This record gives sequence, structure tokens and C-alpha cells, in this order.
Amino acid sequence: MLRVTRRYGAPSARVFNAWLDPEVAGGWLFATASRPMAHVEIDARVDGAFCFVDRRDDHTARYTGEYVEIVPHRRLVFKLSLENRPHVVTRVTVEIAPLKNGCELTLTHENVPLDHAEHIEGRWTGILYGLGVTLAAAPAAFHHDQE
Repeated sequence: MLRVTRRYGAPSARVFNAWLDPEVAGGWLFATASRPMAHVEIDARVDGAFCFVDRRDDHTARYTGEYVEIVPHRRLVFKLSLENRPHVVTRVTVEIAPLKNGCELTLTHENVPLDHAEHIEGRWTGILYGLGVTLAAAPAAFHHDQE
């Protein structure tokens, strides 16, 4: 099991919404600073699915999964299929705790194959850094920021 924790200066509602708004999520979730996702679909409801497509010069990467639990502004749980191991379905839990100034996000990723754990932990660290950059750069891009 992997766990990554990060603090943000943004309200928990804004951080939570960044996971489910396709326009915002496509810029940081599974993306890199130089390459946002080419295609994003998010059906933000329990049993709803998501698909992020990254088109690179030599291949296309797809990130797919299904939402298991959605507690607005506090908790998001989803199954995530690993592209290079389609038979492996992992579980990601995102917990957001409000703080006096901003919030703390704890991401837990379960069922990660041991031979990929270090790489995936590094990816989540980079992805959550990208979320922080997104939150700081475009606060007006978020909708429904009410707690």
C-alpha cells in the first residue's frame, strides 16, 4: 500500500472538485506539466467511470477506472486499472481534511504490484505537485467552490 500526503492552501471543496471537473483534471491528473491529457471523460457518480487518454509520439496511454465512493469535499474512492497490467485493478482513496488555512490531502493506493510501487509512488508525488500548481495558477477555473 502506498500513501502520499500533501497540504494545499486552497479550500477542501476546490481541491475535491479538481478531481472531478474534466477540464481541470485533464491538466494535472495523470498529466505532466508539458502535456495535459488529450481526452478526458468523467462520469462523477458512484459506479460512474473515468477515462484519461495521453497521446504521445509513439503510443497512447489510457487511464481508466470506476468511482466507488464520493463524499463531496472530503473523500473520493476509485478503482484504477493499470494500463501495462490490465488484469490488475487497484484502489485509490483520496481523503481531504480541512485545515485552518487550506486542507491536507492523503492519497492511499492499494494493490499496487511490488515491482511498480516505487514508480507509482513517484508518479503520485508528481501528480499531486501538479494539482498544487493547478490550484495556485487558476483559482477562477473552478466551479462550485462552496464548502
